[in-house]
Amino acid sequence: MSANFAFEVFHCAGAARLGRLTTAHGAIDTPAFMPVGTAGTVKAMLPESVASTGAQIILGNTYHLMLRPGAERVAELGGLHRFMNWQAPILTDSGGYQVMSLAALREIDETGVAFRSHLDGSRHKLTPERSIEIQDLLDADVTMAFDECTPFPATVEQASQSMTLSMRWASRSRQAFRARPGYGIFGIVQGGVFAGLRQDSARALRDIGFDGYAVGGLARPHCPGLHAERHAQSAQRAPRRRHVAARCRMRLPGLQRLQPRLSPPSLPLRRDPGEHAVDVAQPALLWRPHEGSARGDFVGHARRFRRRLSRRPGARRPARRLTMSGAA
Repeated sequence: MSANFAFEVFHCAGAARLGRLTTAHGAIDTPAFMPVGTAGTVKAMLPESVASTGAQIILGNTYHLMLRPGAERVAELGGLHRFMNWQAPILTDSGGYQVMSLAALREIDETGVAFRSHLDGSRHKLTPERSIEIQDLLDADVTMAFDECTPFPATVEQASQSMTLSMRWASRSRQAFRARPGYGIFGIVQGGVFAGLRQDSARALRDIGFDGYAVGGLARPHCPGLHAERHAQSAQRAPRRRHVAARCRMRLPGLQRLQPRLSPPSLPLRRDPGEHAVDVAQPALLWRPHEGSARGDFVGHARRFRRRLSRRPGARRPARRLTMSGAA
């Protein structure tokens, strides 16, 4: 690891670890929950409100910030920390997942991904080198290697081709990363749900040498038990003195029915004392809406949730809105 970018392990219980990740903009106690600030803000919350929840790190999104307002513009304004008034650590994802979700608007080759913006249809090219450059311009404390997020379901051959491409991109990402005190880059394990491929991916990333390792491609609603097993297998291959991060789903007590379509900043977070989180370094996938869902789905869930609350004994019903006919 680079100077001033370090991961300390204080206690171990089986495969679980209690530690601290130190970066240029502060330390993160792990395991940690990281709110999503996709476009430079955690929706519906002030930076002070986010900090008051105990969050020590937030996530920014390379794909969205490169399109609007632009990485160069953010750099001219003092970097993402100053841009969003957040002086604690920031992790940026590589943009790989968002590009993968634009299946009808992208073309993948060995050099990178050419795609059309979902905003205005303009053409862009995202390569490992460009992804790392954007994250550098944003001044991210933790940079993620550019990868292809393997779709699900996929055959062994498809997952193998996707994984090996991601490993070649990971090597290019590592070479493009500009080392400086307090900043680090994480590699991302891919390979779908195939244990052998994920182990090969973890070994390849370890040979390249990263400051941390993320377990990617498992934030799917299918086969949660299988995914937990693959997560454990991937983590076992990572160096023990490196930070291991997970893309995962989490459940909050009492919100199981609403959980699949809720965004973390939209509700206050509470966790029972007996519950334990996991290391999370790319929670762009936490509570991600299912494919094909729209903003209206969340609005509908919120309305139904309020209706259920209003039916409880002693609950105060909201006043009805008067219409012109009602007022007459």
